[in-house]
Amino acid sequence: MSAPMETAPRTYEIRTYGCQMNVHDSERLSGLLESAGYVRAGEAEPDVVVFNTCAVRENADNRLYGNLGHLRPVKDGHPGMQIAVGGCLAQKDRDTIVKRAPWVDVVFGTHNIGSLPALLERARVREEAQVEIEESLVTFPSTLPTRRESPYAAWVSISVGCNNTCTFCIVPSLRGKERDRRPGEILAEVEALVAEGALEITLLGQNVNAYGSGFGALSGAPDEVRAMTGGGQSAFAGLLRACGGVEGLERVRFTSPHPKDFTDDVIAAMAETPNVMPSLHMPLQSGSDAVLRAMRRSYRQARYLGIIEKVRAAIPDAAITTDIIVGFPGETEADFEETLHVVREARFSSAFTFQYSKRPGTPAATMDGQLPKEVVQERYERLIELQEEISWAENRAQLGRTLEVLVAEGEGRKDEATRRLSGRAPDNRLVHFGVPEEPVRPGDMVTVEITYAAPHHLVADKPALGVRRTRAGDAWEARQGGSGGAAGVSLGMPSIGRPAQPAASAPGCSTCP
Repeated sequence: MSAPMETAPRTYEIRTYGCQMNVHDSERLSGLLESAGYVRAGEAEPDVVVFNTCAVRENADNRLYGNLGHLRPVKDGHPGMQIAVGGCLAQKDRDTIVKRAPWVDVVFGTHNIGSLPALLERARVREEAQVEIEESLVTFPSTLPTRRESPYAAWVSISVGCNNTCTFCIVPSLRGKERDRRPGEILAEVEALVAEGALEITLLGQNVNAYGSGFGALSGAPDEVRAMTGGGQSAFAGLLRACGGVEGLERVRFTSPHPKDFTDDVIAAMAETPNVMPSLHMPLQSGSDAVLRAMRRSYRQARYLGIIEKVRAAIPDAAITTDIIVGFPGETEADFEETLHVVREARFSSAFTFQYSKRPGTPAATMDGQLPKEVVQERYERLIELQEEISWAENRAQLGRTLEVLVAEGEGRKDEATRRLSGRAPDNRLVHFGVPEEPVRPGDMVTVEITYAAPHHLVADKPALGVRRTRAGDAWEARQGGSGGAAGVSLGMPSIGRPAQPAASAPGCSTCP
């Protein structure tokens, strides 16, 4: 009797749009599918395509339905193929997706990503679409299996959700109120990642420096939270200092903070904790107090510039980056000039600049004073010109500096042509450098001298001053010998360009603007 024929495992592909939270959620979706027996697709058409969507763009739904339309004939010619839609747009539109694209098999939301494998199986058995949207978080995502895209740098979620009510942002209604993880769980994950080879972690939250508010009143918070806030420091400052005590962890970053919650003790923790990197992404959105008020941003220009001044005093080499929205409803020329003033004063090393677009379901979408496209475009171009000038000047100030660069994978799109490698300096600037004589791997450290500066990157073309092979490089090399290494996801914000994993950045959304 012949042996039964083995069935090849089903393959999957995940297409990610939006912020770092979505990119990290896609790592979890990969982990869930691989735990269920799926394997990542190669060149052939996958058996399962998962869209992890973003809802903050005005045309997010058009993009999704266009992509779904392109897939319909592919699915018709691929028996057994399934399509799943998750993320913020799925949470928002729910049954609408299946009505507009009845060939979709599964729709799931931001609160129940752990349900994906079961929903796919149920849709296959019942031969009908499965739509499951939860109104609140079912399981904290960090407890789910995760297929990390990078062996040397990793996201670590410390909270989900947001308690702010910015008028341009729909994220709080889709991600829910802030919920924080206990410090012990966070540090245990960090220690486990370091044990696996990671040298860098990025603490991730919708409003990362509000960490602690999710526990409610301090008197009722877990003992470990109260211990972390000893001496009156905030829970987030305490968490940064605790990360400083993790042996083998060389680089700590975080994104994205909110100016209203950014306290002096956080600046002190950054300055006094050696492995917390001298980089800060601090969303501005507008320099006008009137516009900030209309946006329901609870800080004003003076408060924002005061934070920047304190950070520069405590961490002189810090690279500060930001988000700016141009053309918010009611923005006058005088309001826009205030934004340009802040840009000149703050001297950001780079900025994510966006033209305002309506986010359906947000208060700003129905406000009076929606600006003509040509007005917004003209202001946007002036802002870009100014920021490019400042970015270039700030990068030229790096000439002659000696920097230790964490070698990255997928950061330098022209590396092969230029015979260079690429990586990130401590302040998160992108550095392209000549290939050292000694072999190096992603995750290793290379010490270089900066010889050239462009607005969005630095170049070091002199011979490397030193190469430090690391456990992270060993971990990367080990992955190549296994099932093959996926292109790395760029970690830490901001970066110019997009991560190697397909992702479409959303205006005003770093994790939250």
